[in-house]
Formats: sequence, C-alpha cells, structure tokens
Amino acid sequence: MPGVPFNHGRIPIVAVGCRAMNDRMPEPLLRTKLFVPPARPQRVPRPRLLERLNQSLQCAPGVTLLSAPAGFGKTTLLSDWVSTCGRSVAWLSLDEGDGDASRFLTYLVAALQSVAGNIGEALLSALQSPQPPSAEMVITRVLNDLGSCSESFVLVLDDYQRIDTKAVDEARKLGLEHQPPQVHLVIATREDPQLPLARLRARDHLTELRAADLRFTPTEASEFLNRVMGLNLSADEAAALESRTEGWIAGLQLAALSMQGLDDTAAFINSFTGSHRFVLDFLMDEVLERQPLRIQAFLLRTAILERLCGPLCESVAAISGMAGQETLEYLEHANLFIVPLDNERRWYRYHHLFAELLRQRLGQEAARSIGAEPVRVIELHERASVWYEANGLELDAFLHAVAAEDNERAARLVEKPGLPLHDRGAVTAVLSWLASLPATTLNARPTLWWRYASLLLINGQRTGVEEKLKAAEDGLRAQPDAEQADAVRNVLGQIAIARATLGLTRYQADEILVQARRALEYLNANDLSHRATASWAMGFAYQLQGDRSAARRAALDCLSISRAAGDPFNAILANTSLGMLEEGDNRLDLAAEVYRHALRIAGDLPMLGEAHLGLARIHYEWNELEAAERHGRKSFDLLRQFERGIDRSVSSEVFLARLALAQGHAADASQRLEQVAQVVHQHFPERMPDVAAAQVLVLLQLGCLDEADRLAQTHDLPLSRARVSLAQGNPSAAQALLEPRRAHAEAMGWVDETLKALVLLALTREAQGERTQALSRLSHALTMARPGGFIRLFVDEGASMAVLLADAAVQATMPDYVGRLLSAFRAETITGGAAQVFAGSALASGRSQPPQHPADADYEPLSPRELEILRLVALGLSNREIAERLFLALDTIKGHNRVLFEKLRVQRRTEAVARGHALGLI
Repeated sequence: MPGVPFNHGRIPIVAVGCRAMNDRMPEPLLRTKLFVPPARPQRVPRPRLLERLNQSLQCAPGVTLLSAPAGFGKTTLLSDWVSTCGRSVAWLSLDEGDGDASRFLTYLVAALQSVAGNIGEALLSALQSPQPPSAEMVITRVLNDLGSCSESFVLVLDDYQRIDTKAVDEARKLGLEHQPPQVHLVIATREDPQLPLARLRARDHLTELRAADLRFTPTEASEFLNRVMGLNLSADEAAALESRTEGWIAGLQLAALSMQGLDDTAAFINSFTGSHRFVLDFLMDEVLERQPLRIQAFLLRTAILERLCGPLCESVAAISGMAGQETLEYLEHANLFIVPLDNERRWYRYHHLFAELLRQRLGQEAARSIGAEPVRVIELHERASVWYEANGLELDAFLHAVAAEDNERAARLVEKPGLPLHDRGAVTAVLSWLASLPATTLNARPTLWWRYASLLLINGQRTGVEEKLKAAEDGLRAQPDAEQADAVRNVLGQIAIARATLGLTRYQADEILVQARRALEYLNANDLSHRATASWAMGFAYQLQGDRSAARRAALDCLSISRAAGDPFNAILANTSLGMLEEGDNRLDLAAEVYRHALRIAGDLPMLGEAHLGLARIHYEWNELEAAERHGRKSFDLLRQFERGIDRSVSSEVFLARLALAQGHAADASQRLEQVAQVVHQHFPERMPDVAAAQVLVLLQLGCLDEADRLAQTHDLPLSRARVSLAQGNPSAAQALLEPRRAHAEAMGWVDETLKALVLLALTREAQGERTQALSRLSHALTMARPGGFIRLFVDEGASMAVLLADAAVQATMPDYVGRLLSAFRAETITGGAAQVFAGSALASGRSQPPQHPADADYEPLSPRELEILRLVALGLSNREIAERLFLALDTIKGHNRVLFEKLRVQRRTEAVARGHALGLI
C-alpha cells in the first residue's frame, strides 16, 4: 500500500469487549478431567481381559478400542488395568462440551503433561486465547515433543463418544497417522469413532474389545452378585440373571440393588425380563423407590449438574438437614452410580446413563415433589446459576441461567467482564443464545446488541456487525439522559471501538481514526483496556496514512495504558506495532528486541504470529535464512488460525514465497504466490499489491518480463516498475520512477523506502554507464544500511550489485561492511541460492545488466558471467585480480576468457575491450 510499504497491511485481530488474556479454566475442573479412577479391590477380577490389554502393548504404535454400549464396565476395566500395566498413564475423561477442538486439545495437552511435563510447553495458554492455534498445529507440536520422549506410556480417552465432532476426529486422525511408538492410545466409547479403523486393522495396529468381550461370564456374574453386591444367590439364580441381562454389567448392578433386602429373590429373577432399555426403565424405578425419599430427592434435583460437589449440591437440592458432601460420600459407598473426579473426593459426577435417566424422571411432575417441597426444574437451574456465579464460574452460571429461561440473569452475566470469552465454546454458546432472542428483548437491553456484534468480530465475522452496532447505539440514545449517564457513554465508546475494529478489517484509515477518537471521548477514564485498544487502533490508522511519528506516539500510549491496566493483550499489540516502526527506521536490532519482548509476554497466541513475522523479516535481512524460515513458518502456523474473513496469514505466505525465491526455488515461490493471489483477489483485494510485488520478483527471475510489467503497472508499484525497466534494458525509465520515489520517501522520513530506492538507483546509474554516480549512490546506501546490518538488500540484487560492490572495495569504501557483503555473495554462489545469478543469468532475475545487441550477427551473445569478466578486463584488472574479485579460481577465469574471445571473434584483451565498446556491452 503506497505510503506504508513496511507494514504490509497486517492487522492483529482485537478481542472486542472481553478480557481475552486474564481468564483461565478453573484449576479444580481441569484437574477432574485428568483424574484416573482408582482400582478397587472388591471388583471382579477379569484376567482374560487384562491379558488382552497387556498384549495390546506389543503393538508399536498401537491403538486399543473398547467399544460397547453404556454400562459394560469399560472405565472400570481400564482403571483396573492401568494400575498394573507397568507404564505411566495419561487419562482424559471427556464430556459433551469437549467437542470444541480447542477445549479438547487443552485437556489433551494437560493430560500428556501429567506424564511428561515438557510436552506442548506454552500450548495451554495459547489454546485458551481468543484465537487459539489450529488442531493441526497443536497435534504436530505435540507429536514432535512425544517423539523425543524416552519413556513409553498409555494415553486413555474415556467416553470418546461424548465429543462426536469432525474437528476432534480430524485432530485424532492426524495424531494416528504420525503416532510415535512410545505412545499407546486407548479409546473407550459407546460407539465406533470416525477414525481409520480399517486401516489400523490391516496394519495389525488395532486391538478391539467389544460388548461380546466385555460382558460378564456366568462365573464373573456370580462373583459380582454375591461377593461385590453382597447377595446370596445360587449358581442357577446367578446364571439366570446373567442370561436375562446378557452379561450387561450395569443391568446386573441395578438388579442387585433392587434385590437387596428381598426374601424372594427367585420370584424377582423370574419376573425380570425384557431388552436392555426396558430392563433399565424397570430397574430405575426399583432402585429409586427403594432409596429413602430424601436420597431420591437429592438424586433427582442434582441430576441437572454435570459435576457435583458438596456445597453446590446443597445449594441446588436445598433439602433441609442434608449435607451435600456427606450425601455424596454415602452415594459413592452405596455404589449408586457416582464417579469420583479427584483424589480429595471433592468433585463427582453421576454415571452418564444414570444421570440421563434421572433427568428424564425429573421431567415428570410427580417426581419433583418426592421427599421435599415441590420444585420446578427451572428453579433448580436458577439455584445452580447463583452458586456458580458466586464461586467465579461465570460460564456455568450463564449456561444454567439460559436453561432456567432467565434472560435477565443471562444478559447480566454476558455483560460481566468475567465471562471467559477466550473460550470458543463460550463464544459459541453466547452467540447461540443471542441468536435465539427476539429483537424486542435485545432492544430492551441495547448492550446485548453491542455484545452480539463484538462476539461476531471475535469470531471473525463481519456480516451483520454494523447493523447490530447501530441497533445498540439507537437503543442507548433512546434512554432518558443517555448522554449524561457514565455507563451508557462507556458502552457508546465500546461501540466505537467495535466500529474501529470493523474499519481495521477493511483498511479504512479515516474511519478507524474517527471511531477511535470517538471511543476515547466516550470511554470512562478507568476503562483502561478499551482505551488502550483505541490508542492502538489510531496508531494502525496512522501507519496506513504513512504518518509514522503519529503512529509511534499512539503505540507508546497503548503500551503505557496496557501496562497500567495489566492488559497483556494490548501490550502485545503495542509492541508489535513498535517493532514494525523500528523496522521502518532500519533499526533492526532494536526491532528484533521489541518483537522478542512481545513473545515473552505470552506463549503461542495466534496474534504473536506478527512478532514472529517481524523476526523472520529481520533474520532474512541479516542473511540468517534458517532462522528466517523458522520464524516465518511459525508465523504462518499462528496467523492462519484467525477465523474466516481475516487476512492474517497473507503476509506470512508472501514472505515464505520470497524466502523460497532467495533459496533458488522460483517455481515453488511462483506456485505459492499464485494460490495466495487467487484467495486475495476474491476476498481481500486491498492486499493484492503486496502479493503482486512478490510475483514481479519471481516473474523477473523466470524471464517473464511482459507479465511482470503488466502486474507492476496494474498495481502501480514504483519499485517493481523500476526493476522491470532495468530488466528490459531501459535504465532511464527506471531512474524516472526512482528519483521521485526517493525524494518523497526522504520528505516523509521513510528511511527504509529511501534505502531501497538508493540501492536501485545505484544499479540504474551503473547501467547507464555513470560509474561515479553509481558508486556515490551505493556509498549513501551503505552508510544507511550498515547500522542495521542489512545483507539481503544487496545480495538479492544479484551480479550487477556484486560487481559494483567489488569496485567499492577497490576504493576502500567501508571495507569491513563491503567485505561482509561480498562474502555473502560468495556463499550464495557456493550454496546455489538466489545469488546464483552471480554465476547465472542476472537478466532472468530481474537485475540490471548492460543491454546486448543480438541483432549484431558478428558475435554470439555473452552470458552474464562473461559480461562481468569483460567489464573487469576493461577496467584493466589482470586475470588474477578478476579471480580474487569474483572469488573464482584463476583457471576458471582463463576458461571464461577463451569463450568470450571466441564469441567476440577477437584474439587479445585490448581487442575484446574495443569490441565490447563498439557493441555497447561496456
């Protein structure tokens, strides 16, 4: 974009209206996800199954699948096995809410860290950020870390069917394709997962235990019923019950509970018939009816909860005289389908099937008055919401408020700063609720319109945002004394920030400034985070306009405010902007330190892709291509995580294409840029100049001058047009483009653009035969470039620049710096990088060369290398001096001389020089 070429229009996304960095998943809940159910001595030994599980460890890599309906003892069997399998175990218990890829990966990384703490370092904070990394990137990172583990271990994913989503399945497929041999994966599920099971079977990497394997044998059923459940059944009675239940463990347990205290167990068994679902309905009634009424009431009322703890259950059940913790411990002791989630026995959950049936029963009006005063289901949800809010669990509070149909409470919770909107699951839940509300409800509470628009922006959506912001603004202004109310004015300021963010996505500098200034006018003085965001947005707009001084002041304001607010999100934005500005001033060392500071603020947040990209550009200029590629690819991995409608990864892809070109892979660079151009042209046309500038470089190297000229003209790229003119042998046209560009850059204080123009002007003067002026321009460029340590700026210009630098070395111009540059040229020649033009075609790379005259039939056109040697001969250098100048062997120079003498049809050096002048080659 004219005026701000160093910025390339990069836009870090702004998490509007949320504390994106300060909210984290509560530690107790995270801990419960990773709790391994303990083995219990009273369980029925199952040596045949334990042996099969042990044998499954022989597969490396291997997968064990336990797939059976509810109640077949999958979790019980695994908890018994992992205590004796001889390997460390990472256990992850899954719930429906874990179907969100980011949440699943958060728990997965935490589980793996329980056995190897170095796995996925820094990923947890990134996964809980507003724009978490992709599943592919996280799995790749984790697989790389797992590959370095020396110890073999087992990863258990329990209740996998509860996260039946494509995103999680795709992540697991990637993990399976590259599963390290140290990891044995165990999946327990009620239904087969959408994974490549057939392929695993074909490779003999899959061990399967299904319902037919897991069902109790008559012997096991007898031992369970008599020893574990305390009955005294005969072998025939146990076998009959096993036959009626088909070895279904949950059915046996429920039957045993129903028979406790019965005198006539035989009659019960004889009447016990039916398929699983009917048996379960029957036993459910029998179990509940045989419990004390107060226990029945407790079970039913707490069934609305996904997780249980004593204080929460007391608040929700609200049964006089019933202590929540004591009741939970009683339920566990009585084997009433309750599962502990931590070693302290603070958090529990009901068996999923048991909970589902309790909720079904709770829906029956008569059940709601059992053992206590009648209660409505929505009242239970209201109580849960109140408790969760009081204990800092705003998302759970919100979800129960929605279930209670309490829109007023839900709205208030949405407006609170504590709602963890860094969690995609939370954003999705709130957006779904907002979408369900009628316009009249939203109009009655205009701040909900603002929150709706803000969440859409966080989710990467622009459609409908302005309409919702307008509705919010109109509703607020319609309130009495709206302009005087501090709270209303503050929301108007937040609306302005949302509009500024919308302008950012469209590169509308004027609109950004208008809205950011309006935000600062309306926002309360103590709303520091939003004020910091407004300052940063202003800085970005100033960059778009080319006013770098104003951009620096705004970025510094943002940094100062964000520090006062303890707001790392805006601190990262400010540091990234300052790093870009330091780059624009050619202070590469300082820019690199600013970017590194941004990386130290947080881990792998997607927004930090900008800092990695800045470091990639700097390392590239320093000719540290491995580091440049490492940061460039990291940037791409992070920035492509931004949602649809955000063009964040474009800059990274353009950089990686430029890097490929420098490494001598012009075809790869061309293909990558073509793919990027298709997307950018369709969705982000304002970014096409960035892509086109890189495409021109590739086309010049491939010798496609006409296409390069068309692109440069179409997108009005002065530097690119100058390069094309040089390649076409028209240095006068190049100079006509470059001199005004240099003068404008100097007037605006754009030292980076001034330096680029000077480098090309040096080559232009040289191509015109104005050696003195060329060396003068070069000397000026070297003076500007040396403090920043620029290398690629010169090396990328190819053979003509190498010759010009060699002449500068003869004149002792900055000998240390020029020596470094010439050494870089020599290294390029050896490694075959971009400066292979030094040993190949400078014209094809788009660099300036003296025009040849193929119409002259008396000579065969010279190669760029032969032209270089001819020009050095004309300067009076000996063969040895030329060899030293070009870093080539003396015999190589002599060989080139013989070839160019033959092409020019001459016998002596003096004749070659004269012939070169006559043909316009010198």
